[in-house]
Amino acid sequence: MSNNHDLVILGSGSTAFAAALRAQSQGAKVLMIEKSVLGGTCVNWGCIPSKTLIHSALFYQEARLGARVGLGISESGIDLDRLMAHKDMVVHYLRKTKYLDILQNVPGLTLVRGTARFIDPQTVEVGEQKIRGDKFLIATGGDPRIIEFPGLHGVDYLTSRSALLLKKFPASLTIIGGGVIALELGQMFQRLGTRVTVLEHGPRILPDIEEEPALAVQQALIGEGMEIVPNVSICSLAKDVDRTVVETEMEGLRKKFAAERLLLAVGTAPSTDGIGLDKAGVEIDSKGFIRVDEQMRTTAPGIWAAGDVIGGMMIATVGAREGIVAVDNMLNPGCGCAMDYLSAPMAIFTDPEVAMAGHTEESARKAGFEVVTSILPVSAIPKAHVTGLTCGVIKMVADVATNRLLGVHLTCHGGAEMINEAALAIRFRLTVQDLANTLHVYPSMAEGLRLCAQGFSRDVSKLSCCAE
Repeated sequence: MSNNHDLVILGSGSTAFAAALRAQSQGAKVLMIEKSVLGGTCVNWGCIPSKTLIHSALFYQEARLGARVGLGISESGIDLDRLMAHKDMVVHYLRKTKYLDILQNVPGLTLVRGTARFIDPQTVEVGEQKIRGDKFLIATGGDPRIIEFPGLHGVDYLTSRSALLLKKFPASLTIIGGGVIALELGQMFQRLGTRVTVLEHGPRILPDIEEEPALAVQQALIGEGMEIVPNVSICSLAKDVDRTVVETEMEGLRKKFAAERLLLAVGTAPSTDGIGLDKAGVEIDSKGFIRVDEQMRTTAPGIWAAGDVIGGMMIATVGAREGIVAVDNMLNPGCGCAMDYLSAPMAIFTDPEVAMAGHTEESARKAGFEVVTSILPVSAIPKAHVTGLTCGVIKMVADVATNRLLGVHLTCHGGAEMINEAALAIRFRLTVQDLANTLHVYPSMAEGLRLCAQGFSRDVSKLSCCAE
């Protein structure tokens, strides 16, 4: 039985590595257990490959936009082999430099290959090997969620993983789901020549996002030719020669949607099956996510969990910070280290990008704040007219009593970069006046944050360029 370690981590993704490096920096010996490819979802099947293809599709779209202002282009089609080779090159480079090289060059870090399964709260089994420990971190991540729609197993459906491995882009694609993955991949396919239809069960796409930015990105996607159909209930799936047919119910009426391929984009399920959580005494919720407290402790003493496996925001940076918080609490008992989710920025890599940090208007009220909002159309930002990218909106939420900035939610070209400034302002409890009085580069899209902050106290439509 192996026990030459201070911490055992199940998983080897961004959450696991952040936790391992934190523990190693404090002198702990770490054993990681990985059943699949080193690096986990983000670098192998998630944000890195998807954003590489999404950015490549952006090149194609910007070339078309250039043609509108007199920059002629020759559309010779898409070399899919080169595009996928570029994606693979990026994945392989980051996997090597950010995971493999670290594993080989950082002392006190050991990898065991195989599937770990708890057999009691202090022991996991990996094949024939039993590994005992006083401290465990479960960072096994998540997988594409599959809903067992009638007829599902009779059709050749795609998930967010298999969609990134296609050797040929389909002429048409139906996407079930209207969340982050559906829109990011849907726009990528649309821009690369696929006719895309998005079927959303609820009344609008991105139901967890503030309404104004969600509707703004919906308008942009429809403007590019994407069909978005809300209030859809899926009745059945079937194969019809070379098409997949989705039969739905909409307002009491049946309607069929047919396309060459079908993509299921209905969220992420935790990778908790078969790892012996019941033997360890680790509780899960109704969807299989591990229950943790604010210090990342599970219901079993000596076992922590972090990343996609606990649900929540499910983005790489947040998972990494959760892993660090877990390690700090493990190695420094009583430190009371906790996650600060409110100042964590998040972005959706559509174009325009959707980004957010801090409270929504509703969550701020539930937290006891009396709130006031400022909403700025992106068309009010001078730089938007320079680029021709005027679609979008910026919404700020502030506390009436103190003018403290509580949240920023936006849809804007370059929004994923802009939201970092907003997150910093929220973290350090700045007021809207602080942001309104901070000079920004002119012209720049980030100037929109200043203009939106000024909108709490004045009519920004009556301000001249660069006006104080």
